[in-house]
This record gives sequence, structure tokens and C-alpha cells, in this order.
Amino acid sequence: MKLDRHALKAHPLPPAGNGGKEDKGRILIIGGSRDVPGAALLAATAAMRTGAGQLAIATVESAAQHLAIAMPEAMVAGLPEVRGGGFATAAVGNLKALAGKADAVVAGPGVRPSAACAKITEALMATDAALALDVAMLKALQPPRQPRAKPAILLPDNDELASLLDCDEAEIEADPVACGQRAAARYRAIVHVKGATGYVVCPEGEVWTHESGATGLGVSGSGDVLSGIVGGLLARGAEPLTALLWAVWLHGQAGIHLSKTVGPIGFLAREIADAIPAVLPR
Repeated sequence: MKLDRHALKAHPLPPAGNGGKEDKGRILIIGGSRDVPGAALLAATAAMRTGAGQLAIATVESAAQHLAIAMPEAMVAGLPEVRGGGFATAAVGNLKALAGKADAVVAGPGVRPSAACAKITEALMATDAALALDVAMLKALQPPRQPRAKPAILLPDNDELASLLDCDEAEIEADPVACGQRAAARYRAIVHVKGATGYVVCPEGEVWTHESGATGLGVSGSGDVLSGIVGGLLARGAEPLTALLWAVWLHGQAGIHLSKTVGPIGFLAREIADAIPAVLPR
């Protein structure tokens, strides 16, 4: 089915509410690395622009101070890292403890692959927090032994989707919907298959089709912003499918908004995040 305003009526967002920050949800962003700290910043900014109330960022030690200064709204934890700039296995226990305090977790933006990633994903899949996985965490993901209470959201690009399915990217390009359905069933998760025409696929095989209509969204950091929007909506209490459907739509609407105010191309990922409040439903 087509993902548009009509389809979204069947999946309303939780009300924004009039309470304090605790009522808007707690989100944990696990991301960044020595050479890509900004990915965590983009995801965190998008989560807050989407309406999350409390923000924590878990990153590697070398990036923590920079992120704390760039995002003063966040509690930032700097965790042990390996020589390549990714998380060390010693960080796994800390990450699991932080995830246990969060309503929603986004893990992966800017994370460098390391031996710890598989252990981190396994630990996160065992938590009760609503969960979205991206980038390095996807390549370390294994099919779950048992389904989560709330299915995880997977946000792969074609390379990462190929890794999840042990296939070539050409196979995904040839039939993105079938590949999305295979991944959703295999990992018991809700999967976003990215592209000029994107798809949201459920484990039961349901598919929503979306075309953003904004060429400028194809820019470095855009995917990190999308993951942050997903996380912000999860933190506010949206069910996983609702969060992903709205996130994909809001991401596209922010791109359309910027194409009118900035230009069809040339806007930055940080501007996509900043445009979210303008397109959020009142």
C-alpha cells in the first residue's frame, strides 16, 4: 500500500502531551566513533527535534567531549574503544545498563565495526527498550532466538541488507520488496528498504511504498537523521510500525520543505533534522 497521509491515519502518533520531559520519553543514541562523531550528533538532534524528552548519547571515549559540547542537551557517556576507533568489548556492560534506563534506543550511526558490535546487538536485543538498529550494528546482527516484545526496526542500505541476507546487492536491486520481506521474516523485525522508492516491510509480509519526491535527501548524514526521527517517535511511545511509517514520511516531508526554502539540492543533513518541527503534525 502507499505510504501517505491517508495511510498514516490508521497509525496515529501518541499525543505530544503537556507534561515534563519525563513524559516525552528517554532516548539513548549509541553511535559515533573517533573519525565519525557527527553521525551520533545528527541522530540525537533529529530525535530531540521529533519530540523526545530526555537524551543520552553513548559513544567512544575520544568522541565524548566533542559531542558533549556540541549537544549540551545530552548526558554523554564516553566508553572504552579499540585502536580503530570503535567500541571495545569492555563497553558492552555499560551499554546494556544505559539501554535499561531508556524507553528507546538507536544503535549504529557512525559506529565503526569491531568485535564488540555482535555482543552489543545481542545485549540490546535482550532489553525491553524499543530498538532501532543501523549501519555497523546491522552487519553484526544475528537472527533472534525468540521474538522481542516489540520488534526491532532495521534501517539498512543495500549493502547492509545484502549482509543481513547473505546475498549480493544486485539481488536487492532486482527485487527490493522480496528481499525486505525475507529480512523482516528472518529477523522478526520491521525493515526499511531504502531507495528513491522506499519500502517499509513487516514480518508478516505487509508492505508500504514511499516516494519522497525530494532529490536533496540523498546526502551524507541523511540516514542518521532518519534513524534519529525513528528513535524520537519510539521514545514518545509510538509502536514500532507507527514510528517507522511516520519517520519515513516526516523525513520525506522535511526534504520537500527544504527543497522549497533552500533549493532542490544543496541542503545539509543537519538542516533536515532542524526542519522536522515544521512538518510534525500539531
